Amino acid sequence: MPPTAGRPDPDQDRTGSAPLLDLDALQHQVALFARRAEQTRLGGVGQARNSMDRAAYLLLNRLDRDGPTGVKALAAGMGIDSSTVTRQVAPLVESGLVKRTSHPDDGRAVVLQLSPRGAARLEQVRASRRELMEVLTRDWNEEERTVFCELLTRFNQALSDFQAEGS
Repeated sequence: MPPTAGRPDPDQDRTGSAPLLDLDALQHQVALFARRAEQTRLGGVGQARNSMDRAAYLLLNRLDRDGPTGVKALAAGMGIDSSTVTRQVAPLVESGLVKRTSHPDDGRAVVLQLSPRGAARLEQVRASRRELMEVLTRDWNEEERTVFCELLTRFNQALSDFQAEGS
């Protein structure tokens, strides 16, 4: 129903930005996504399903993408505290997925590096998770998958920027 003269549109917030109902629907869908993602851990399908926690997966991915990296640089790149990285990396080192090596320019400094075992394990988990994404989006076309990925990437970047601003 259109707003009556002199009355604000209930679907529009006071600043004239996005409609409130759209924002309510969005926040609800994000909350559902977060819960369902945590429940399933989006851990893939088959034998590798839920075999690697989110923190380990993200750390291994970062090391795979960036190569040998110091704890401080790894933490900064992931937007988390160095002590958190140290705590999360410890079991990965113990299990042989990550190895500590000397920094190439400063032998006193230590860098973390994905081990061959870690790279193989990461690829196994990635394949399982790719298969899950295929199952979940099997009735989507390529354009829909692309748009969803672009929008989710943009949303995640906005969250990261918001967190970095300390808001």
